[in-house]
Parts: sequence; C-alpha cells; structure tokens
Amino acid sequence: MVQIEGMGKELAEHPFFDGMESKDRELLSGCAKNEVFDADEYVFREGEPADKFYLIRHGTVAVELHAPGHDPMVLETLRKGDIFGWSWMVQPYTWTFDVRAVELTRVISLDAKCLRGKLEKDHSLGYELFKRFIPVMAERVGAARLQLLDLYGQPAERRSRSKKK
Repeated sequence: MVQIEGMGKELAEHPFFDGMESKDRELLSGCAKNEVFDADEYVFREGEPADKFYLIRHGTVAVELHAPGHDPMVLETLRKGDIFGWSWMVQPYTWTFDVRAVELTRVISLDAKCLRGKLEKDHSLGYELFKRFIPVMAERVGAARLQLLDLYGQPAERRSRSKKK
C-alpha cells in the first residue's frame, strides 16, 4: 500500500537525505512507502529483480553472501539510519546479495521504476543520488572483500599454501 502523505517528512528525517533540497525530497516521496519485515524474513534474495531501495527506520538487517559449501556470510549488519539496495541503479537491476531482517524491521522503500523515471527527467537529482550511493556501494564492496579474506585467508597465506603443494 502506497502512503504518499507524510513521506516527505519521513524522508527529511532520515540521515541519507541530510542536506538534500526539500523540493527533491518531495519529488522522491512520490516513490516511497512504508514496509515492515518480521525477524528472519528476507527483504530480497540475490538474483531477484532489484525493484526498490530501502531506508531503515527501525530494526536490523543482515547483508548476506552465499558461497557454495558454506553457511551464509554476514557482510554487514545495518541498523536505523542505514540504507541498502543499490542494485536498482545498475543494469541488469538484480540483487547481488541477500538481505534478511534480523529482528522486526521497519523501512521506507522507494520504487526503482518510479525513481528511474524521475531521474531521467531530472539529471541533477540523479547526480545528487549517485553522490549519496557511491560511498554505500564502496562500503559494501569493501565489506565483501574483508569477508572473502576471512574465508580464504590473506593473499600471502594463500601464496605460501600454494607453493607448498
């Protein structure tokens, strides 16, 4: 259910939109709605269409990566004030990780198709959002790298192991 009324105020209160012009937040609020996820419910799974992005209002989610033969690896745990779901910006618009609610979690979701339409009409708004998403994307890639290092060892360790074989 879309709840447009009051969404501009809710976006203004989220740190992701700090410093953004109010007219831009109001424009984006037309794409926003509130959602709730129960503990252990998946918000989305890797490979599914990336049709939204999310602002956490309350609760905790885990960004997870699945590797064959291993339990899911938690790359990051995100809380109130964090965002997740940047894959809506990059073709082919599919999720690259799983995100699971760790506890009851309330989010604001923004519809990707609606957002892409608005950004096509207003490139300065698109640039503003990209500036806000790039640090998030870099952080997620860094977190994935660290988890993979934990899983497969440090590069020097791997080289040492491969020479012994």
